[in-house]
Amino acid sequence: MKEQKRSLLRNDAVQSLLASLLCILIGLLVGYVVLLLINPAGAGEAISTIVKNFMTYSRRNAQLKYLGSTLVKTAPLLMCSLSVLFAYKAGLFNIGAAGQYVVGAGASLYCALALGMPWYVCMLAAIAAGALLGAVSGVLKAYFNVNEVISCIMLNWISLYAVNTLLSQVKEATSPYTLNLANTNPDAILPALPSFCMAWFNDNQYVTIAVPLAVMMAVLIWVLLEKTKMGYELKATGFNKAAARYCGMRENKNLILTMAISGGLAAMGASMLFLTGFEQWQCTQSSIPGMGFNGIAAAFLGGLNPLGTILSSYFIQHITNGGAYVDKTMYSAQISDFISALIIYLCGFVLFFKYALNSRMDRREEKKRAASAEDREKGGTEQ
Repeated sequence: MKEQKRSLLRNDAVQSLLASLLCILIGLLVGYVVLLLINPAGAGEAISTIVKNFMTYSRRNAQLKYLGSTLVKTAPLLMCSLSVLFAYKAGLFNIGAAGQYVVGAGASLYCALALGMPWYVCMLAAIAAGALLGAVSGVLKAYFNVNEVISCIMLNWISLYAVNTLLSQVKEATSPYTLNLANTNPDAILPALPSFCMAWFNDNQYVTIAVPLAVMMAVLIWVLLEKTKMGYELKATGFNKAAARYCGMRENKNLILTMAISGGLAAMGASMLFLTGFEQWQCTQSSIPGMGFNGIAAAFLGGLNPLGTILSSYFIQHITNGGAYVDKTMYSAQISDFISALIIYLCGFVLFFKYALNSRMDRREEKKRAASAEDREKGGTEQ
């Protein structure tokens, strides 16, 4: 039994799960302490409300409706986390998922509002735009050895202001927001789920095929990375370009392809949100949307596993949305963002937690081996 327990703790997936749960618990605990310092009278209720999110409603219909709203924003976050994860598995750090998300939003909305395209064309345009932006960083990395972090950060801001300028052509006359998608081009709205599924979410109009599509993409990325020759080559190239070249792999092509796929995933996530009509793009915004950066946290909290990111993406969005229900007379709604930020910060230590766990088990096993050897020596001396 003890051997089974030790082997279970050695399992990478189990270690990732334990490390992620530890990050979540520490983040919530620190958040609770901060709430106590701000206003101890409502700290317990506030942290409970953040964790409950839509469960704060007493009526089941309301709970299901706002569960749907949480899932609507989970889909793009999951796609951004897959974008970061895919590049990381291939040895690259795609901090440009935020910029790729932005161009995805720009391309999909422009095609929908200015060109009157149907939803599937808008989504393909978003994927193409994100892939192209990712490929730019890939080319700079492959042929000029420009660090992808540097090129991605610069492209993030270029993307933001370019999209602001582009979408200014399709914004409302009296506000900085883009035209209402449902009124301008209903064909660009993503199809709703089947009626029996919509009943689960109290006919929330924003719950579309984006939710199952994002989950399907997570499964597809897992298959691609773990079960295909292409995935093996991409990972091998990212870990060691020289070795990949020696084995006959086209390392430059693989680096560019990795960043292109990564960019396409993040951009697809943006189309999954904006083509529901759930949000409109603000053409005057001066900060990059946090969805791409939150994708980094979701990827690491999910143990860098495509299937694990499904749960981690939902959890981060669940906590973030929960802040809207906090008593505003005691705390700011952004307190949930603070707690999410704590968990995101702690995600950087997931690998450290796994290392510490393995080191501790190694020391225990070494002590047991030493004690066993000593017992054998004593037994031999007595004989």
